[in-house]
Amino acid sequence: MACFRQVAVGVAAMLTALAAPVGAQSGQSGSDSEGIWITLGTAGGPVTNPRRSQPANLLRFGGKDYLVDVGDGTAGQISRVGVQSKMVDAVFISHLHFDHTGGLAALLGLRFQTSSRDPLTIYGPPGTGEMVDGLLASMVPGATANYGVAGAPPVDHRANIKVVELRGGDSVTVDGMTVTAASNTHYSFPPGSDLAQRFQALSFRFDLPGRSIVYTGDTGPSDAVVNLARNADLLVAEMMDIPLTIERMSKANPGMPEPMLKSMQTHLSEHHLSPSDVGELAHAAGVGSVVVTHFSGWEADDPRHFAYLQGIGAVYDGPFVIASDMDAF
Repeated sequence: MACFRQVAVGVAAMLTALAAPVGAQSGQSGSDSEGIWITLGTAGGPVTNPRRSQPANLLRFGGKDYLVDVGDGTAGQISRVGVQSKMVDAVFISHLHFDHTGGLAALLGLRFQTSSRDPLTIYGPPGTGEMVDGLLASMVPGATANYGVAGAPPVDHRANIKVVELRGGDSVTVDGMTVTAASNTHYSFPPGSDLAQRFQALSFRFDLPGRSIVYTGDTGPSDAVVNLARNADLLVAEMMDIPLTIERMSKANPGMPEPMLKSMQTHLSEHHLSPSDVGELAHAAGVGSVVVTHFSGWEADDPRHFAYLQGIGAVYDGPFVIASDMDAF
């Protein structure tokens, strides 16, 4: 009972202190030096969810709009806070799994269709350039036909699109904020292998003038992420009910070959965070508060949801909340 009271107090404090209606936040209320973090899509994993959009976030700071991961549906979600595709100033991609990148093609295509000429920089791990090149190549037929008007001048759909690839330990300054990347444990390729050299999954730290925000992306327990998040004001962390997610994925993919099933089970078990993992990360890093996203589990209207709150609150005594789509912090 004491644990439950602790959890309830933590959730209430988090909601009171941090969460605000998106409508109010979209008007840029609050301190601009602190920025506004909006959880556009909070689903975890590749199984689609009618209540949650695919992983995506919007960081609004200094009059600019930055996407942090771009899962399917991102273009529609940003419109709910008054942001159109041509208004996005930069994109940060944590890793190249499709549930985190599926909305990038739509973003690039809609920018072209609305004649956006503003520069767009896409920051991401190794392999991001190859991915973006492929997406731009896929746009050639549509961009060539354009609006189907004879004699219309050709338009270069690749113009002003820039890719900056980052590795763990890299840091860049973007419009007055410092962004630092750490390589996490969402991939576990053998050290020194070709795949380990080619690919990394990243967590990001955004140091703004008024506060620091750390986004884990997808990761398992990781000392590098603990160090990245040290004393951050806000930790935005992934979290999954791993046994339930394995069960749901198996049901969604009947007849999955046994080797593929085992690989998926290993990935989910070792490369993601459980509720207690989130609590331990937040406690070890000494963060001010926690927002849980990339959530796969029982929703708040199911009594089994409270086990997740207990798992976090048993280890971490700060305020925390499991976010929904379009929450703002």
